[in-house]
Amino acid sequence: MATMDDIAKRLGISKATVSKALSGATDVSESTRKSVLEIAVELGYSRPARSGGKRLCIFIENMAYTAPEDFGWDIIMGFRKMAEPAGACIEVVPLTVQTQKQIPYDQYMLSNGYAGAFFLGLTLNDPWMQDFRSSRTPAVLYDNHVRSNPYTAYLGIDNDEGMDLAVARLKALGHRKIGYLSGALGSYIQQVRYRAFFRSLRQSGFPDQPSLVGNSYYTSECLENHLPRLLRQGVTAIICSHDLLAHSVLIHCMEVGIRVPDQLSIIGFDDLPLCSYTIPPLASIRQNRPQLGRSAYYALASLLDGIPISTLLLHAELIERASIGPAPESSPNKG
Repeated sequence: MATMDDIAKRLGISKATVSKALSGATDVSESTRKSVLEIAVELGYSRPARSGGKRLCIFIENMAYTAPEDFGWDIIMGFRKMAEPAGACIEVVPLTVQTQKQIPYDQYMLSNGYAGAFFLGLTLNDPWMQDFRSSRTPAVLYDNHVRSNPYTAYLGIDNDEGMDLAVARLKALGHRKIGYLSGALGSYIQQVRYRAFFRSLRQSGFPDQPSLVGNSYYTSECLENHLPRLLRQGVTAIICSHDLLAHSVLIHCMEVGIRVPDQLSIIGFDDLPLCSYTIPPLASIRQNRPQLGRSAYYALASLLDGIPISTLLLHAELIERASIGPAPESSPNKG
């Protein structure tokens, strides 16, 4: 393992200067600190853990997490309940694109003394997603997959299984034409669910025409354009890529006179707390968020121990509620 002496020799500076640069001392110039971090990462230097145990970071963006009803809350709590009894020190850091542009991932982790990280809410356009292709600081990515790097792991639920459960249940209820509404396909997981929908249709012997899908960054476009188009095709059930979109579809159906589930069945994804309180209560594919948090720590601890976990997927579960029912004799076709 590289030492501070190795870094000092490579740069032709004193070990004391290297130590100051790594600790963020103010009497070291920014250019020197940057050079030290770059060489330290290149040589594979790791800062020794403090007596209080390893410092781990949970980075989060594009996801609410500060209240118990927020999606990220249970995931973070699950992680902490595993990590802190094991002696780890956990810090939750809101992540911005600006931070990612300012400093590479490995350098950030080294300069802040973090041994590894768990990431929530990253998109495919985040700068650090490029860094993860060759980074050496262990990272567990929720709903993001980076191939061929033994220092990263992909964590999530089995979305193919979840989609299979939804389609199979609708088939058992007599539905023969199922549509899909999705947010924009700018995230890895939205792309996974999009592909899973078509695969599940084919597996069930249903038509899988591209016209059965609508996706947009804007919920209003899904409601005003894609939903009527799906209904005109005779769709009797719709699966949504996430619960908030499914809830919006429920409300829209109520406003335009489409009865759920008598005329149209709706299934969401994630099983947010709100699903039990919508009208009618929303069926959804559950992600067990506390278990996701616990599994994230398991995966990160494995990476830190040199065990190159690639993918850790939890089983999906269909939570049936009153938003799904037998297929109607005729489609709602409200135009």
